[in-house]
Amino acid sequence: MSDNNSDKNKSLWGGRFQEKTDAFVQRFTASESFDRRFYEQDIRGSIAHATMLNQTAVLNDEDFESIVQGLKDIQADIEAGNFEWSVELEDVHMNIEAALTAKIGNAGKKLHTGRSRNDQVATDVKLWLRDEIDIIVAELKRLQTGLVDLAEANAETIMPGFTHLQTAQPVTFGHHLLAWNEMLQRDAGRLSDCRKRLNQSPLGAAALAGTTYPIERKRTADLLGFDAPTNNSLDSVSDRDFAIEFCAFAATCLMHLSRMSEELVLWTSSQFQFIDLPDRFCTGSSIMPQKKNPDVPELVRGKSSRTFGNLMTMLTLMKSQPLAYNKDNQEDKEPLFDSVDTVRDCLRAFADMVPAIVPNKVAMYEAAKSGFSTATDLADYLVRKGVAFRDAHEIVGSAVAFGVEHKKDLSEMSLAELQQFGEMISEDVFEVLTLEGSVAARNHVGGTAPEQVKAAAQRAREAI
Repeated sequence: MSDNNSDKNKSLWGGRFQEKTDAFVQRFTASESFDRRFYEQDIRGSIAHATMLNQTAVLNDEDFESIVQGLKDIQADIEAGNFEWSVELEDVHMNIEAALTAKIGNAGKKLHTGRSRNDQVATDVKLWLRDEIDIIVAELKRLQTGLVDLAEANAETIMPGFTHLQTAQPVTFGHHLLAWNEMLQRDAGRLSDCRKRLNQSPLGAAALAGTTYPIERKRTADLLGFDAPTNNSLDSVSDRDFAIEFCAFAATCLMHLSRMSEELVLWTSSQFQFIDLPDRFCTGSSIMPQKKNPDVPELVRGKSSRTFGNLMTMLTLMKSQPLAYNKDNQEDKEPLFDSVDTVRDCLRAFADMVPAIVPNKVAMYEAAKSGFSTATDLADYLVRKGVAFRDAHEIVGSAVAFGVEHKKDLSEMSLAELQQFGEMISEDVFEVLTLEGSVAARNHVGGTAPEQVKAAAQRAREAI
């Protein structure tokens, strides 16, 4: 670039412009303040591109070696905090390319042969997101493992199961925890699908139509660990489905964590007292010394809203864009970054916290005894005695009404008291009215019987 052009426009694309970019517009359109987190992926992609150009004789050995060493030096400078970022150079790509040219001279200007910032940024985003997904997968597996271990240890710990937040039937704490794991296992599947679909290389699509140079796109795809190059150059540079899909995963996963958080908040309250969270996951009050607040689950519950908003941002961003690349796409990074950071940190917090949960088995058991949680068991008992279910339902309803009036659970009533509602009731009824008998009776795949919970925990561990 000539000195005259430098006066007019310092950008690497300034040849056709006759005046400098307005200072505010320069700041308004720049992305280097946030897309610099792609620096490692940008350099990795550039080295792969240079390698391919060298192997296809577009780039000679001397220039290739100079470019690769220059890029490695720049990465070292960035990681040491010695790199000077410039808003005038707009983004991470131009900052690195300008630094490379300043470091190695004319050879640095040859790196961009056969590519555009359009396919470059699409490649960088995919590489970065793939790296982040691998980290998130590890945190998700760590959380699932902690859940399954805790569930297996509490396969016989009885608690009330709820519908409408009203006591419904007794279940085991292990069974409840494994329900959480089922949610997370589906999240793991969604994340795996997302990673598989994003793992195609846009590099070589150039601005939108490909390039006239004899490039080998499969070679750069292989060098960067992609399964294959993308099939259409227009779609390659404008596709952000993979980012939307990740944001959808993040929103769904945080919805699940929020549901879990809601239960943890309830269970730690003095009204429930089902569990205790270690002090390191809680905070106190500045005015009420007795308080122990479950801040981690409360904050995770709140952070779910960020991921919901980010998903809507991404969908709205893309809904009206014509092919191919548009400047709008610069707005894809911050919501994606935020969803990645949020889901990763929330999973880490839960993975640290869940194994440390201490169940209050006595409180759970006593709560399961209240609310007539074995009423359905009594109805099933009557059906086995030959009573039609609707009639059995009516009989048990009357027995419950009696229990409410006399403040007695079904299991606390005498045989004579129960028989006033049905002569067919005999001594063996107490085998089904106990909490242990109730959970043990649900001995089928997916049921809450302790032996089923242990088997389910083993299957879950293998699936993880």
